[in-house]
Amino acid sequence: MEENLEFDFAGAPTVESHLKSPLAEQLAAFREFGTATRRLETKAQLFGGGTATVPTHVNEFWTGRQRAASSLHEVSYRACFKPQLPRFFIQRLTEPGDLVYDPFMGRGTTIVEAALLGRAPQGCDINPLSAYFARPRLKPPTVREVSERLRALDFSDHDEFPEDLLVFYHPETLRQICALKKYLMRRRAAAELDAIDEWIWMVGLNRLTGHSPGFFSVYTLPPNQAVSVQAQRKINAARHQTPPRRNVPDLICRKTARLLADCGQKARESLARASQKALLLTGDASDTPQIAGGTVSLVVTSPPFLDVVDYATDNWLRCWFIGVNAQSVPLTAPRKLEDWQAAITRVFGELARVLRPGGHVAFEVGEVRGGSIRLEEAVLPCGAAAGLTPVLVLINDQKFTKTANCWGVLNNFKGTNTNRVVVFRKAAR
Repeated sequence: MEENLEFDFAGAPTVESHLKSPLAEQLAAFREFGTATRRLETKAQLFGGGTATVPTHVNEFWTGRQRAASSLHEVSYRACFKPQLPRFFIQRLTEPGDLVYDPFMGRGTTIVEAALLGRAPQGCDINPLSAYFARPRLKPPTVREVSERLRALDFSDHDEFPEDLLVFYHPETLRQICALKKYLMRRRAAAELDAIDEWIWMVGLNRLTGHSPGFFSVYTLPPNQAVSVQAQRKINAARHQTPPRRNVPDLICRKTARLLADCGQKARESLARASQKALLLTGDASDTPQIAGGTVSLVVTSPPFLDVVDYATDNWLRCWFIGVNAQSVPLTAPRKLEDWQAAITRVFGELARVLRPGGHVAFEVGEVRGGSIRLEEAVLPCGAAAGLTPVLVLINDQKFTKTANCWGVLNNFKGTNTNRVVVFRKAAR
């Protein structure tokens, strides 16, 4: 029988799952939000011929409420999933101390959630921004430490002043941003970055652009990407707006306080233990020799979606802030389904190597192109080709979040109205 798992914002679940029943049985019995689980089937053609048919469970398995997880997760990143998703699988398929891995780390949702739940986190992402978002939240400083560090900086000391960025920022704000960038990059070049610097860099990345006074910029699109300079000029003209003066250190301190709101002593102790075992890689998820074979208990991840998100264009301003050319990052963004499957199959081959016998992969995908392509059907043969056994498909069915509504995204159009998670298992010896 499924245990009632409640989250303690100090950083750990108040009740721990002990795998008393197989996952499929737990899903079938799930009633936490008052509805019964629907049972369907998903069929997919395998690469070598034949068909795979797996049970599919549909319900609201976790809440979509904005404040239902630790405040440490409240950093924006395009196409990220909610922390409730990795928590759901971590609690049911692992024990404290187990190694949890995300090969498409993104903002680090799986990494941070695994650390809060007392697991050892490992992650990989080819986008260098990913580590900038994930690593600092495993070693969070205090608000006081951040405030003192910022007060010690000279925000008039800058070398560059890219005037194109004045479509986003007031001149004084841009000078502060450039001064902060100069300080951080100088510290990085001298190998002097500490946990406080890394935290400030992460928060600065998170505050670059957005649609409220809490961001450095004038009003622009949601804070998980940056529009082009030309597009921002059009937004400014349409809204008759000019960038207001923002105080960079004040906004960093305010965001720091919000991120650390749930970060009590228990959370800090759990994060400190996890950070000692953490491994965060920047590179290709299909080639991770740094991860020992047969060591990972659970993989929870979401790959780049097929022909939906343009990560390089989204992240150009954030890449500028860390001194990286966004176009130089070899991101996986296939437009053809067969190319997407080929790339994902290579990753599954590596996942099969690092998984321990009996370990699981929870692989979250979406339905794209108006629902005409369901990636859960496309990913089943990829995992099977790597020697993993498809166990089930979980569909978490709930309404879109306010961010999706802000974009005008409708159900089953240019994205997904569900989390669709394909679960695989590596055979036990």
